[in-house]
Amino acid sequence: MRFAALLLLAGIVVGSSLVAGSTEIGMNDALAAVLGNPAEPAHTVVMELRVPRVLSALAIGALLAVAGTLLQALFRNPLADSYVLGVSGGSSLGALLALLVGGSLWLVQASAAAGAVLATLLVLALARGGGTVRVLLTGVVLASACGALVTLVLVLADNGQLRGMMFWLAGDLGWAARPWTMAGGALLATAAVSLVARPLDVLATGETTAQSLGLDLPRWRMIIVILAGSLTAGAVIQGGTIGFVGMVVPHLVRLAFGTAVHRVVVPAAALAGGILLAAADLVARTVAAPRQLPVGAIMALLGVPIFLALLRRWGVAPIGQ
Repeated sequence: MRFAALLLLAGIVVGSSLVAGSTEIGMNDALAAVLGNPAEPAHTVVMELRVPRVLSALAIGALLAVAGTLLQALFRNPLADSYVLGVSGGSSLGALLALLVGGSLWLVQASAAAGAVLATLLVLALARGGGTVRVLLTGVVLASACGALVTLVLVLADNGQLRGMMFWLAGDLGWAARPWTMAGGALLATAAVSLVARPLDVLATGETTAQSLGLDLPRWRMIIVILAGSLTAGAVIQGGTIGFVGMVVPHLVRLAFGTAVHRVVVPAAALAGGILLAAADLVARTVAAPRQLPVGAIMALLGVPIFLALLRRWGVAPIGQ
């Protein structure tokens, strides 16, 4: 029933995203456009603008939520999210350097991917031989270093470049490309992470318990860091820096479903993360229409009160079983 409720909520958010915007479109016109009637005046707006955007939001939200679930299981820290490894900082630095030299969208995304890969490799190399705490500290320090370099790039940029850079840093789904490929990738990533749900359950009980149960901690630590880094990189490359999804959604799911078992939490978090980001994007497109606000800023405005409400009413949800 809870999954059915999530699916119903997803349908409501997707339907609202198709009809709402700077150009109001009736539900019947939107359905006709989706069903493939090119004669409909709404066809271009719905199929070329709104459907790709809502698909991108669903995919990026799912990737961030699953990455946050992985990292909260690894660190057993309720504040861990998809940017704790410094992958977002490395990706943002790469993208801003490409924007600084006037690169095309393809070059910006390629540079963002290279920055994400480099950040992940640096975390793995610098934290080698240490435990989970060392991985966390390495990621935090790397993120701080990337933040300092991003500030230098912003100082060096001229006024014409700053707007694009700020939208990248604040999160903007206008950067997203190949939404159908992204949606398929998010489904595959969710399925792949669901297959390792049992080791995640064991890891979430604590390192001592996990070792006593025979879990190869160094191996699984590296697997989770690579998985979480890859998912975060895919999200940042497509949508820029969007926070709070990976932190808030796993808590909401664990509380709503009443369980910390990852075979339930992972797919539910993927769906809930997509819904939350699609809702934030709907607000970003409509609240100041025809102007569009950065979805990352809207997500932060939504995420902060949600997280504070969770802390005040229930406390954070237990990560281990």
